[in-house]
Amino acid sequence: MTMCRRGGCDAGFTLIEVVCALAVVALMTAVLLPAIPRQTSRPRLEAYAVEVAALLKADRNAAIRRGLEVTTRIDTQARSIRSGTNGQAVRFPDDVRFETLLPRNCDNRPAFETISFFGSGMSCGGAITLTHLDAGYQIRVNWLTGRIEVVPNAGLSGR
Repeated sequence: MTMCRRGGCDAGFTLIEVVCALAVVALMTAVLLPAIPRQTSRPRLEAYAVEVAALLKADRNAAIRRGLEVTTRIDTQARSIRSGTNGQAVRFPDDVRFETLLPRNCDNRPAFETISFFGSGMSCGGAITLTHLDAGYQIRVNWLTGRIEVVPNAGLSGR
């Protein structure tokens, strides 16, 4: 915009024009940003695996400390894993593939999507696999020792 006064003409924008332009850009960003799909990154996928392992280890430690059975619930429909000691849960986004390999029975009872830890340190065992695109991690629970480990899933290269 050009402004003319007695001494001559000045070219430029007024402060109100700049503020209005910034407001329009901010409004467009606020409307369009939620529409951009957010995908789970490889580091975030690894963080989910570590978070699940920490939750399982806390339940195992609580079972040993108390000398009682502690059961971690795994809900594949809700895409979550819930601690048997404190109710803390880890939920997975829809773009993360969430699979489990769990025993049907544990301690002569149906397991029903759970991993149980005993006061002796043993468990019913199981494996939880988290994958997204070409990245994957498996959280393994050893039935004999109750040991929990996170292993990168090398079997994805054949997909």
